[in-house]
Amino acid sequence: MDQAREPLSARDDDPRVTTAAELLRQVFATLDVPLVCRLWDGTDVHVGAPGESPCAVVFRSPAVVRRLLFTPSMLRFGEAFIDGEIDIEGDLFAAMDVGGHIETMHVPLSTVLQVLPRVLSL
Repeated sequence: MDQAREPLSARDDDPRVTTAAELLRQVFATLDVPLVCRLWDGTDVHVGAPGESPCAVVFRSPAVVRRLLFTPSMLRFGEAFIDGEIDIEGDLFAAMDVGGHIETMHVPLSTVLQVLPRVLSL
């Protein structure tokens, strides 16, 4: 399975797509369930464990990816969902289960230090 759907040629001008995909893969590398993150241009980024994801988190802009990776929490994700900055496609209850896995996920400090400067560039 591809890690990310190939961007269309019109999408190639936005380096933020590639950056966001790489950052999401790094941050969610230790997630023990599969998850699809769909970027604002339609690119699917498969993160976490191998397998089919029961849902997709749709990020409507680079700004919301930056904000959620800079200060990740269930509260911030909930606020972004209510504000329409992200959407959930697929099984909402499965998405809540994935959220529980994200809450217990450990991101190594070395990863945090690596991604932080790049998160700010989104």
